[in-house]
Amino acid sequence: MHDFPVEPTADTLSFYTVYMCNHIKPSSVASYLSGIQSELEPFFPNIRSLRRSVLVQKTLLGCKRLRRSEPKRRKALELSDLNTLVQSIGNSKSHNDLLFLAQITSGFFGLNRLGELVWPDNRRLQAYANVSMRHSVIFEENHYSYHLPNHKSDKLFEGARIVVQTVNSPYDPVYFFKKYLHSRDSLFPGRPELWLRSDGSLPLRSWFIAYLHRFFPADISGHSLRSGGALALALAGIPPERIQDAGRWTSDAFKLYIRKHPILLQSLIWGRPIHEGTTTHTTH
Repeated sequence: MHDFPVEPTADTLSFYTVYMCNHIKPSSVASYLSGIQSELEPFFPNIRSLRRSVLVQKTLLGCKRLRRSEPKRRKALELSDLNTLVQSIGNSKSHNDLLFLAQITSGFFGLNRLGELVWPDNRRLQAYANVSMRHSVIFEENHYSYHLPNHKSDKLFEGARIVVQTVNSPYDPVYFFKKYLHSRDSLFPGRPELWLRSDGSLPLRSWFIAYLHRFFPADISGHSLRSGGALALALAGIPPERIQDAGRWTSDAFKLYIRKHPILLQSLIWGRPIHEGTTTHTTH
């Protein structure tokens, strides 16, 4: 149709890349090229080398630079947000309010992924072996801990012990965890699961997100707990390697939360907080 040769060349793949990048995201075009390579390889064995040619790679890179879009990252939860939440429902006697407060403070200070605190909405992802149990809870003088049976970076399937220290503030996670446990143990003394709603069911992800958006805008998500906790630790002068260890990160991905922020960078360099304040950290 365009008088291009039937046999693929680096030029035709480059032209195709430019054309498609005018209609879809360059990242999707890269997937299209891989699919084309897979389909044509039985007929044109050199398609793999053409796909990896300098011309095609440079063309794709140039398109990514020309048509790059700002990544959509959810806003990190802040200590002031926790303070606002406590002012709203901190004195509530509702079991579900107590559950939500315990989970959001545990998730924030324990650097939990939301999936480690809730039951998946997708039934295919629901695995009872991943549910934290009440009997694993241990209280010490200035912290509590519980066993997380499985997590994303758990290659040895050993789980991890989440440790959350007390904080001298209105949003003290130990205080709200104890309040929740008192309500939970009164309502469901024979149930083994740690996190339970007032009707005895496990808290679904959708339930938690709906509860979250009762108090916070849409740019706050389940991931905001974990990113907010990492930010708080960085502001408190906790070394990056300790933040990585506490959050069970196997890579430096957590540094995305503190990049391009001069206040945080200076805090990390000095190894102490820029301002006075109390925070906490977790270990496993």
